Amino acid sequence: MAVVRGGLGDVQSRSVTPVITLLTDYGLEDGYVAACHGVIAGIAPEARLIDVCHLVPSGDVRRGAAILAQTIPYLPVGVHIGAVDPGAGGARRAVAIEAGGRVFVGPDNGLLSWAVTASGGAQAAYEITNTAFMLSPVSPTFHGRDVFAPVAGRLCGGHKVSDLGQEIPVDRLVSLAAPTSVLREGSVEGEVVSVDRFGNAQLSIAAVDLASLGVRMGDTLGVWLGRRLLALPYRETFAAVPPGELVAFADSAGLIAIAVNSGDAAQRLGLPPGAHVRLSPPP
Repeated sequence: MAVVRGGLGDVQSRSVTPVITLLTDYGLEDGYVAACHGVIAGIAPEARLIDVCHLVPSGDVRRGAAILAQTIPYLPVGVHIGAVDPGAGGARRAVAIEAGGRVFVGPDNGLLSWAVTASGGAQAAYEITNTAFMLSPVSPTFHGRDVFAPVAGRLCGGHKVSDLGQEIPVDRLVSLAAPTSVLREGSVEGEVVSVDRFGNAQLSIAAVDLASLGVRMGDTLGVWLGRRLLALPYRETFAAVPPGELVAFADSAGLIAIAVNSGDAAQRLGLPPGAHVRLSPPP
């Protein structure tokens, strides 16, 4: 196992090739993503660039945070850019956060917080103020291109994170409230963490929570949405029920999701992110 030296410190990795990942809400209909790629390629042509997602709903910081946190365990150690930034040009800070040998670069609006936690927690954080690391001029509405992308490229080129600006106490970073689940009185309560493009509603309730209640695959779940009670089959996949039918299953992150085979469960049931859900075992 090689050791990468430079802007990321002495980080153990399977490859000496620096890695930059990119998550945004820029979409794929314009040139915004390509501009970020171009900036990185011009500064760090040796870096391997991985696109995490560019279809985060516009300004949906919570959805972006969930995607990044659930993807980060499968990404190589590197510099991870997050640019879901409805506060661009305002008072929010641009930051670089060291966690678990990785560096997270983006707005201090909570977007990076869940991925930082999933990487072992913030070890150090710096406000990005050193203009030598940025493009010139900096557009107030496109920090992904003019701040985050060049910073990531220069960190991969050997610059230190501490050169970016003043250190910030890690407890002063903006964090999103973590999704929670609570076991009580023979049921488990949680919330909708996020809704994907298929309309699947991912809950904060883990499959192991249901197992602790004695729920087994093939059972029928009681699903409480406020005062409304639904009985849903608990299966391995949404394809285990006929098209148009509701189902609960454990998704690839080990969390319970509610879906409609070939349909949109969140729309049908009125389940936006943050909606309260309670699950109970079969009677």
